[in-house]
Amino acid sequence: MQSKRIDRREFLRTLGWGTAAAVSGCEGGTGLFWRGRRSVKKPNVVFLLADQWRAAATGYAGDPNAKTPNLDRLAQESVNLTNAVSCCPVCSPYRGSLMTGQYPLRHGVFLNDVQLSPDAVSLANVYKQAGYETAYIGKWHLDGRGRSNFIPRERRQGFDFWKALECTHNYNNSFYYGDENVKLKWEGYDAIAQTREAQKYIREQQDGKPFLLVLSWGPPHAPYQTAPEKYQQMFTSEDIQLRPNVPENARKQARNILAGYYAHIAALDDCVGWIVQTLKDCRLEKDTILVFTADHGDMLQSRGQMKKQRPWDESIRVPFLVRYPFLLDKDGKEIDMPINAPDIMPTLLGLSGIPIPQTVEGADYSKVLSGEQPAKNESALIMCPSPFGQWTRKQGGREYRGVRTRRYTYVRDLKGPWLLYDNEKDPYQQNNLIATNKHAHASVGMAPKAKITALQKKLDAMLNQKLKETNDKFLSGWEYIKKWGYTTNKQGTMPYTH
Repeated sequence: MQSKRIDRREFLRTLGWGTAAAVSGCEGGTGLFWRGRRSVKKPNVVFLLADQWRAAATGYAGDPNAKTPNLDRLAQESVNLTNAVSCCPVCSPYRGSLMTGQYPLRHGVFLNDVQLSPDAVSLANVYKQAGYETAYIGKWHLDGRGRSNFIPRERRQGFDFWKALECTHNYNNSFYYGDENVKLKWEGYDAIAQTREAQKYIREQQDGKPFLLVLSWGPPHAPYQTAPEKYQQMFTSEDIQLRPNVPENARKQARNILAGYYAHIAALDDCVGWIVQTLKDCRLEKDTILVFTADHGDMLQSRGQMKKQRPWDESIRVPFLVRYPFLLDKDGKEIDMPINAPDIMPTLLGLSGIPIPQTVEGADYSKVLSGEQPAKNESALIMCPSPFGQWTRKQGGREYRGVRTRRYTYVRDLKGPWLLYDNEKDPYQQNNLIATNKHAHASVGMAPKAKITALQKKLDAMLNQKLKETNDKFLSGWEYIKKWGYTTNKQGTMPYTH
């Protein structure tokens, strides 16, 4: 949807009056809002964000390797969005979309290690104006001024409680800052220490004021072999079952990597369980929107490739659970409608009864989650505006735009149609139907050429509509780098200091 831009100060000023004031209450007020004809307590929001956790890698998603009993139980009590995608599947661009409800070419963070504007109308600023306490713990990766530098309050996008670092993946020697420019160290494995800090924060919220807490973990992102020994002992490379799209020459390496990946996941699963138990112990379970998701996935040698940015499911699809016992189905349910990173902010605001700022480009699917509206959205936009880092042009990286529907993946690069998969018949994306169509033959069991052509035309029109809605001219990445005034190296990567 096309959104009118408004100045951040104008938005924050107007949010304090009229309809927004009626929703959020006066400062120090009751913490109530109207849902239908009832006055109800404003929900807390606890947002659990993992880094590089692909959608398939949980027990509840059917992964035979994953040991995730806490997440499996949570899935039984949650809305499970089975086709959640990361619009631009790499760290900073996703986080920019999470914080603003905008697509990367609108908020400008389409590369890692660039700064999200401090004037952005952000998730935390909106919740704070609605009477919430705001807290952030863990990895940030939106400041763009060095990965280990102090981030002052004015660049924290409205988060008041702060124990965070721009970026590190040295999980057992990990640092953070609070309100002062003094580097502090997490004890042991940082994801566990950060979770303990989040539990403490939840326990201390005793004044009845609602809160927004984001807990952002670094794992299961590489390095893969650094989880605590307890969790590493749970997995051996010999026992790892590989996806069919891992090529033979990559299988040994894939098993070694995946054993460590699943060890990180098992550790984070315990962390999820501790958060769930703390909410229960504090009697906040019913009145808290609890979200578990990730910023993007990881190829992990599927197709012989590693990491993210790529348009394949291992990279773009992420787990997404939402539990809110007050409003959503307590017995859990699955929704296969595609949902995208820019949709998260408006959907959370919708569940919380808070007006959505006009700067937001994503859609509010709160009524889809609650069952009040049908799941009509047909597709999610996926993109790589400018390849960089671990997927440079020399490594095969390319600009692309595409759509992920319930059933299909369709992608164009700057030269034209690139990929088309029927994910129902071909769940591991091993048969590119555009190649089939180009060579004028159909593989056994696949649709004839005319049918593929018609499908491609339909998906191409769907993609064009998405580009029109987001005012995306689909230019070379160098054009966007120039527009935003970024200074990259020859590979299109932003230099950064550790």
